[in-house]
Amino acid sequence: MTRPSSDVQADVQAFEAHASDAELDDLRARLAAARLPEAETVQRSGPGPRRWEQGVPLADLVEVVHYWRTGYDWRAFEDRLNRIGQLRTTIDGLGIHFLHRRSPRADAAPLLMTHGWPDSVARFTDVVDELADPKDADAPAFHVVVPSLPGFGYSDKPATTGWGTERIAAAWVELMGRLGYGTFVAHGGDWGGNITTVLGGRFPAQVLGIHTTFAEGPPGLTTDGLTAVEREWAEETRDFWLRRAAYAKQQATRPQTIGYALVDSPVGLLAWILDKFAEWTDTEDSPFEAISMDRILDDVTLYWLTRTGASAARIYYESHNSLDPDLRVDVPAAITAYPRDVEKCPRPWAQERYRRIVRWSEPEIGGHFAALEVPEYFVEDLRQGLAAVLDANR
Repeated sequence: MTRPSSDVQADVQAFEAHASDAELDDLRARLAAARLPEAETVQRSGPGPRRWEQGVPLADLVEVVHYWRTGYDWRAFEDRLNRIGQLRTTIDGLGIHFLHRRSPRADAAPLLMTHGWPDSVARFTDVVDELADPKDADAPAFHVVVPSLPGFGYSDKPATTGWGTERIAAAWVELMGRLGYGTFVAHGGDWGGNITTVLGGRFPAQVLGIHTTFAEGPPGLTTDGLTAVEREWAEETRDFWLRRAAYAKQQATRPQTIGYALVDSPVGLLAWILDKFAEWTDTEDSPFEAISMDRILDDVTLYWLTRTGASAARIYYESHNSLDPDLRVDVPAAITAYPRDVEKCPRPWAQERYRRIVRWSEPEIGGHFAALEVPEYFVEDLRQGLAAVLDANR
């Protein structure tokens, strides 16, 4: 639902998340009536990554489905979104939803944070308050803006092709301008990292600098001169795309086909997303070692209630392998490579695209969803990276 508010501009409307009781009842009924396959045939003698070799183990899925139906509280997540502050605006003909938490600090810098797939604004809800209003008065503060990508969450679903990462980045610049932020810093991971790279490369007049957990070097670079660790990173990335990226190829080529299952079956949607949380998180077995079941269900339920399984998948169709190989980022950049992320770019490769790396970080913990896995560390690392970026502008 939208409602006008006197404290926002005329072309930006306040928004509140509120699913109907009927929608939540329907979800629980579908979960209760779910038809499940037999158990996987790989060894299941104990915890470990082998349990997930064929995908989400049946026992784990049954446990999560039971909790989703009987214990999970969607209203608590709605309340959290509404407390942070939600708005919508129309850019280039498409309705865009975003979180906006202004800092009470006079020295705060505007910060745009972009999520990826299979997450959503839920990736950042636990870190927004601390970034905007730090407990430590000496820590840097930010006016935080977290948009929902087109086709994700409460943003509109594009009805035509063309909403790739270049167009999204341009829309984000327009969004920040409407909020009065003529210049800003940007952060992103996954697709958000791709978009953040485009922002830094295409809009240096508006983007003071970037922080990303998903650096992408230009294609075709040699492994000559890389350290043993960097060669291992390159090989792991190659193996990921060769053996573990069927989901991306499906969504890049046939998003509509998989979309029917994702929009019609909550269990199918859960399994499709949970598989990635399990594989891309810094854990030895279950993603719930690092991320609570509630946080993952916040994300999955948002996809379910907004019916965005198909529309979100289309970002792969629009932008898979589309980053301009000649794009260079000359604004200051801070890059963090979490150890269990699925792609880690060797620094010599990154330096070929990001020409002013002012901070490079290689934490000892954390995976693809660091803001959810290690939120306190994520906040501190992001602060240090953005502080280096802002210092480089002085």
